[in-house]
Amino acid sequence: MKTIPYSLFTDFDISLFKAGKHFRLYEKLGAHLTEVDGQKGTYFAVWAPSAKSVSVVGDFNYWTHGEHDLNVRWDGSGIWEGFIPNIEKGSKYKYKIESHHNNIMTEKADPFALFCETPPQTASVVWDLNHDWSDENWMKNRKNFNDLDKPYSVYEVHIGSWKKKIEENRSLTYLELAEDLVKYVKETGFTHIEFMPIMEYPYEPSWGYQLVGYFAPTSRFGKPQDFMVLVQKFHEAGIGVILDWVPSHFPSDEHGLGFFDGTHLYEHPDIRKGYHPDWKSLIFNYGRNEVRSFLISNAVFWLQKYHIDGLRVDAVASMLYLDYSRKEGEWEPNIFGGRENLDTISFLKELNEEIYWNFDGVQTIAEESTSFPMVSKPTYVGGLGFGMKWMMGWMHDTLEYFKKEPIYRKHHQNDLTFSMTYAFTENFMLPLSHDEVVYGKQSMLNKMPGDEWQKFGNLRLLYSFMFTHPGTKLLFMGSEFGQSAEWNFDQSLDWHLLQYDFHSGIKNLITDLNKLYKQEPALFEKQFSHDGFEWINYGDHENSVLSYIRKGNNLDENVIVVCNLTPVIRENYRIGIPSNKNLEEIFNSDKKEYGGTNVYNVNLKTQDIPWNGRDFSCSMTLPPLGVLVFKLV
Repeated sequence: MKTIPYSLFTDFDISLFKAGKHFRLYEKLGAHLTEVDGQKGTYFAVWAPSAKSVSVVGDFNYWTHGEHDLNVRWDGSGIWEGFIPNIEKGSKYKYKIESHHNNIMTEKADPFALFCETPPQTASVVWDLNHDWSDENWMKNRKNFNDLDKPYSVYEVHIGSWKKKIEENRSLTYLELAEDLVKYVKETGFTHIEFMPIMEYPYEPSWGYQLVGYFAPTSRFGKPQDFMVLVQKFHEAGIGVILDWVPSHFPSDEHGLGFFDGTHLYEHPDIRKGYHPDWKSLIFNYGRNEVRSFLISNAVFWLQKYHIDGLRVDAVASMLYLDYSRKEGEWEPNIFGGRENLDTISFLKELNEEIYWNFDGVQTIAEESTSFPMVSKPTYVGGLGFGMKWMMGWMHDTLEYFKKEPIYRKHHQNDLTFSMTYAFTENFMLPLSHDEVVYGKQSMLNKMPGDEWQKFGNLRLLYSFMFTHPGTKLLFMGSEFGQSAEWNFDQSLDWHLLQYDFHSGIKNLITDLNKLYKQEPALFEKQFSHDGFEWINYGDHENSVLSYIRKGNNLDENVIVVCNLTPVIRENYRIGIPSNKNLEEIFNSDKKEYGGTNVYNVNLKTQDIPWNGRDFSCSMTLPPLGVLVFKLV
């Protein structure tokens, strides 16, 4: 049967769309299973304002142009729509678009497709999002787990390479991950999982950062409902789910968003703003109202339809600056003569306002590597409105420090202490992400200097320093057990390493650090505030020792941290104490079960000996390459 005139759009929908204020576009555009005049079928709607004609082609009409033409709306919105009877769930389709601009005929995947063929196939698939959710308790109480004054420890995962069925030479499915991955993340104690992009992408080596199907979880690992089950299982285990989200650029694949209706529809028409020289990809036109509606609708879609708890927004720096990766003459200043992209700034503010207004207990996290001000401050004080920002400076300085042989560290202690001069200018997340273990950068373990024992000792030291430093935490998969090789997206993690004591010791350490982080309010209640941190001594360069206090809302729950950054055992090491209470050792990174030497302290007595500018002090033994955490008792 031919296309029947039909519409899901109201006049109000159209006015919102044109104004860039329609943030539920997925309810209107795309393919929707429905019933019209007693006939079951599918309603199709696509935005293509420069099209001369649009028809739906698919496996139901032998991919024949003209069999099912869509009708263009009369209101100038550029939307083509229509109802086609008897098209069922699972039908494959594309839009055949003839352009007024150049009369070229192209086949495009549906920008709002809910499901896609598995690459390298490129068709969209008619689908629905019906699912019986059973995570009501999590959603109702999410704010209690996901707020900025709660422990926030993220396990970053690339689904395709976390674990593979070796005998079948394939990755785990969403449903298999719902068993294995959920159990593992629960066991190691992370509070959140972060998936590298799971939206449909054509090119495997892009790791998912070159998206085509913005509204479809990749079919490589299962159906949309299977991914919903995975999210649901994490929620039932008390674990939040964060998605990498990529509004910064998109690939120029023929079936994708680029040159969609024969014109620069989604991408900026000016190559200085619309083409990314680093990634050879296209950049969204953030000043075009309909494109803003598309992107904000997409962010809202994952939060609403998939119960996602946070979005980590990729490559924000590339969006903010007109001269990003461009030489002189390759970019044009804004109307005030500056290099900031004003369209991007207003878009990001509106994005965050929409998310935080409508979804209680979610977070947005910016991967932003510059000194752009107030990224994680509210929009009402002039900020961009993100919940958190990756602390790239801390990551870089800390890894540079830890690469150095311990004998030279006394000359570089400021690499570690410098972060505290700006630690509270933003709500920072400390990231040891996938970017640090690829392209010759080596694994986290092999960045560390020394023999085998020292490599593992340094890694334990690094992680313990990270977990006691202000800010939330992120660790890439494999790093939690000391993966030896660099990450390879095409291979499984080296799970066999866990049979060796040093590697299982790192996993034990991370498990206990997550437990410590969650159990000690001083480590999270004021993790973004000056009030939550105080140095005891940052100037002992000669011994390469740092000591500091982490503070919560209750002074009685404060903890004291001492880091020995060399492999030398330091006996009778004295630090100043804020009261005359004794010290109880509650964490020691040198424990035997972590692979350490088991140097520890028992019954430490505070003495009336002034030290480090304090009236009281305590003498202790510092383990080699070790971190100690104490409570006052």
